[in-house]
Amino acid sequence: MKRVFGVVAALVLLGGVAFALLKSPGDDPGPKVVTVTGVIGSEKRDFFKDPAVTAELALQGLKVETQTTGSWLMSGSKVDQLDFTFPASLSPAEAIRKQLQVKDAPIRPFYSPLVVLAHQSTAKVLARNGLASQDQNSRVWTFKMDEYLTLVKAGKKWEELPGAKEESDLSGSIFMTTTDPGESSSGALYIALVSYLLNNHQVVSNDTEVQQTKGVLQTLTAKQGIQKSSSDEPFRDFLSNVGNPLVLAYESQAAQLTVEGKNTGDMVVLYPDTTISSDHTIVGRTEAGQKLANLLRDNEQLRKLEAKYGFRPQSDPKAFGLQTAGRENPAFAAELAPAGVKQAPVPESAVLAKLVDAAKGK
Repeated sequence: MKRVFGVVAALVLLGGVAFALLKSPGDDPGPKVVTVTGVIGSEKRDFFKDPAVTAELALQGLKVETQTTGSWLMSGSKVDQLDFTFPASLSPAEAIRKQLQVKDAPIRPFYSPLVVLAHQSTAKVLARNGLASQDQNSRVWTFKMDEYLTLVKAGKKWEELPGAKEESDLSGSIFMTTTDPGESSSGALYIALVSYLLNNHQVVSNDTEVQQTKGVLQTLTAKQGIQKSSSDEPFRDFLSNVGNPLVLAYESQAAQLTVEGKNTGDMVVLYPDTTISSDHTIVGRTEAGQKLANLLRDNEQLRKLEAKYGFRPQSDPKAFGLQTAGRENPAFAAELAPAGVKQAPVPESAVLAKLVDAAKGK
């Protein structure tokens, strides 16, 4: 009886070995993957679609599905049914956090300063008229915001600037193309930046100061006509050589093209001598959403991929400089302060909302 039992056990063991040998490696289910849904700004769409990003997130047990819209429109995107919301700045994120009654502070995994895009011929005109300059060593361009606002307040036109006709046949009012400040973070941050400069380089903090800046803010907005709700649209227009000579953009949009080796034409990236950074801020409504936020901040592989897309990781600021060093055109500032770029603070959310209303003539 014992011999029979031994034979049976041996056969079972051999059968198990045979089954194991026949199993395909693909039969291993691996870690359990949870689908996480959220809404993001268009500037982060390519990042989340990158196969390397999706692969790393899968290794961490997440599959991310996103929809895109302007940061200030996200609160109407049924955020109470999503795992996370990921606008391009802190103010709309804080508003959504309060709306959802999320106790944990939102996480800011990476940021991107606002820059001015121009073509080479336009940059030469700006330099000739004291509106821009280029460092001969780093080749980084800076844009002089106070001088720009002086021309705007005076109602100057391009054709009044020496060299404008000869260099690039520039004409019409001088202004920057931005997104709609009531719908998009970059447009709202531009209003915050300009209000700071108009308020003697002090953050606007009360109704009196809002009213004092209203006239110029409204002029800058009205000159643009219909504004887009997504930062991707004016950026694509610029690359297609249509639209206004000066376009406000996220540094990440230009850096992504450069890091990927794509053609940027004669694009020049100018850093405003006083700029404002877009802190991409994620609100995790669920446990899975919060896990994604933590991974974007803490995961080393994801931080490298963030830098690939031109974002500056908060916890690894040198990653961006390593990714863009040595590029011929355009030139990027590895660090902002040494390049002479100052940061303007963002007003409180309630004050920023009033400034946006003022800019839109409300």
